[in-house]
Amino acid sequence: MNKTIAIVEDDPSIAAVILRTLEEHGYLTEHYSSGSSFLTALRKKAPCLCLLDLGLPDIDGIGLLGSIKEIASIPVIILSGRHHPSDRIVGLELGADDYVVKPFDPREVVARIRTVLRRFDAATLAPDMQNSVATFSGWLFDPSALELTAPDGSATDLSSAEARLLQAFLEAPQRVLSRDFLLTKAGGQECFDRSIDVRMSRLRKKLQKGENIKGLIRTVYGAGYLLSCAVEWQSA
Repeated sequence: MNKTIAIVEDDPSIAAVILRTLEEHGYLTEHYSSGSSFLTALRKKAPCLCLLDLGLPDIDGIGLLGSIKEIASIPVIILSGRHHPSDRIVGLELGADDYVVKPFDPREVVARIRTVLRRFDAATLAPDMQNSVATFSGWLFDPSALELTAPDGSATDLSSAEARLLQAFLEAPQRVLSRDFLLTKAGGQECFDRSIDVRMSRLRKKLQKGENIKGLIRTVYGAGYLLSCAVEWQSA
């Protein structure tokens, strides 16, 4: 099992604390003080998770996040001194799996890592759906490939969080799913009050072809969201 955590952090004192804490909890670690050095390493071998500082000397962390997601499908936890809610929202929109504000307790970071990895692990898929694809209202979703195919045949890649969110709906069609339930399924944290709305917006934008997605995934005010169409699961 790959237990290597990449820490992309230019502050040596912060990096040292994180490295020591992760190693005490049984993780292997790799430290990168710049975004470019991490991208070079990432193209050769991907860690199981990346801790990403936004204030890097060579590449803005938000831009680096997009590059990471283009190269490898790994979970990313942002570590940042930026406290403004807009920074958190932008990070989530670009596919971050969590956002931790500095200063932080290193033990909290370990707890966040464990939570994100549990949710990211493919083993969390229902056994009878690991090798299945779902069809719904002309769409096809392949959870193993994180791929969504439109009625016109064009394919779109989903982030791991988007795929888990869509799968939650497809496993329980025509049922109201609460925001708390969807946050758990999509890998959100309770501190991100708007994170499920951001993730839902991203998913809806990717489902704009063909049928109106606002009618397909409906907002049930005060209760949650509902997928209004029927779903069929088939072996891939």
